[in-house]
Amino acid sequence: MIKFLLILLLISSLSAEEMIIGKEIIKPGIDITFEAAPKDTIHPKGMYLKENATDIHIEMLANWSYENPYDFPVGGFVAYLNVHALIESSQGESLEIELTPHINLVDSLHYAQNIKLPGKIDDKYKITFTVKADQNANLGIHEDWYSKVGPYVSQNIFVYSNLTFKAIANTLRR
Repeated sequence: MIKFLLILLLISSLSAEEMIIGKEIIKPGIDITFEAAPKDTIHPKGMYLKENATDIHIEMLANWSYENPYDFPVGGFVAYLNVHALIESSQGESLEIELTPHINLVDSLHYAQNIKLPGKIDDKYKITFTVKADQNANLGIHEDWYSKVGPYVSQNIFVYSNLTFKAIANTLRR
């Protein structure tokens, strides 16, 4: 019991507060959670925006849900997705990014990107997320899946408005 509590304490100390932007379920039984998290250093360095040049870390968690009809491991990471976000400030500035696979100790595998907001941190923002199967992936789809489900994941678009990131932009991970 003490060991469990120590592990729980360690995990909670590793996780910084994250802002939930939205939660969705897409076919065929995938839980999607969009988050804004405190900026972070991402490795390998040089491939991602440096922490000191970043305002926030945008994330999408994609995991098999309890509602998946195929008994896939609930909570298991859903790979081979293509995730884009169009971030628009209330002042008309915009930024389009691709969320790429990341891993950390809190969320495990997820899609994310460090970003510099296209406006001021106290502006209101609209984010349009587009989630679909990665057409460039070498994902083989067996006949059993294709005959019952069809293509891997259809395109899904989610729009969230009146978002403010000032609090999360001013939060530090460590």
